[in-house]
Amino acid sequence: MTTNVSGVPAAATPTAPFTTDATWTNWGGNQSATPAFTVRPGNEHEALDAVRFAIREGLPVRAVGSGHSSSPLVQTGGVLMDMSGLSAITGTDRLGRRARALAGTTINAFGDALWDKGLALSNQGDIDKQQIAGALATSTHGSGKDLGSFSSKLRWVKLINGYGEIVEIGEDQIRELRAAQTALGTLGIFLEVELAVEDSYYLQEEITYPTWAETRSTWQADIDNNRHYSFLWCPGDDSCELLDLPGSPDHSMGGRSYTKRYNAASVQDESQLSTVEGDRLDRSYRIYPGGFTTQFHELEYFVRSEDGLVAVEAIQELIRSRYPEQKYPVEVRWVKSDDAYMSQFQGRDSTVITLTTEPGTDYWQFFRDADAVLQEFEPRAHWGKIHFMTRSRLERLYPELDTFIQVRREFDPKGMFLNDHTRSLLG
Repeated sequence: MTTNVSGVPAAATPTAPFTTDATWTNWGGNQSATPAFTVRPGNEHEALDAVRFAIREGLPVRAVGSGHSSSPLVQTGGVLMDMSGLSAITGTDRLGRRARALAGTTINAFGDALWDKGLALSNQGDIDKQQIAGALATSTHGSGKDLGSFSSKLRWVKLINGYGEIVEIGEDQIRELRAAQTALGTLGIFLEVELAVEDSYYLQEEITYPTWAETRSTWQADIDNNRHYSFLWCPGDDSCELLDLPGSPDHSMGGRSYTKRYNAASVQDESQLSTVEGDRLDRSYRIYPGGFTTQFHELEYFVRSEDGLVAVEAIQELIRSRYPEQKYPVEVRWVKSDDAYMSQFQGRDSTVITLTTEPGTDYWQFFRDADAVLQEFEPRAHWGKIHFMTRSRLERLYPELDTFIQVRREFDPKGMFLNDHTRSLLG
């Protein structure tokens, strides 16, 4: 009889439900893999058993969430862990403003559960279908110059490491925590997390459609004077509809910005709430999601905030001069700096520039040229989007890269949680 790493008799296959040789494809349709085993644990014991099975069989392990990443983070020929069965808010601390959740809990599941306890997530992005572990692994974010990414809110995590052990990382282990905050799934399989949250709040929405000259003239004032500010610059009149956004009822959208401002509002009675498009007043978690239901592919880069305007205008010029057929809006947002070793925002406040394209079209040269145009600004990339990051770029852009790699090797000395993509960057 074989035994697993702890000496307990080992099963010949994972105890959790699994399939063999099933093809996985991401939400955008540009990434796929056929792992030897796709395992769907329903609790941490089944997850632990699956990892120990993989260790014994010499199979690499990757976790998959909601599949919203466009980069090759998930691919493996070994064991793919579908964590959707580990989904629940497991605890809240009203006074300490903390919330715990299982790794497969989707962002939209936090809304009502936290609100009932007088709490809310500090910020969210346009899409709320991602699982929280995946959002943390890739430093997913919203917009607001004083607001950090999801990763910046991680305060504790329980995970399975490369030894087949369940371990915890808390705030008394700051070196390990900063590695875990944005880890690209390379430290281990997350089981449960604790986030810093805040008191529940309402948001007032304001949607406007300024020209580019107007957007430019109020650039810094809009960044400074709104809790959340972002815009989507539209190259063509039909740009908004490509992302299911309502354009201006009074103006053609070509050259204009679909601008979003959200600010905290006082609400005494929820009968005051409004669902009028462009002027909504509602609970924060109902305001944040911005539609975007159709499939798309994205490249998303981050430059220092002080370089944001020049970088955006460089991308606009690239589209006008060389890629006039690219009609998807260019989304621009802001995120506060943090201390996570591999976060896109490590040590610098950032302007976010997101380029979107249609699946099935030949967009690679456009993305490569956008990457080249932005190089003078030392851009970092969203780990869950299409990008052209290399190990040499990371060595220039991430001052704590060596520290992260040291921690990663301590948690996973045999590289169980690496795939080809992450090995080339962090192996």
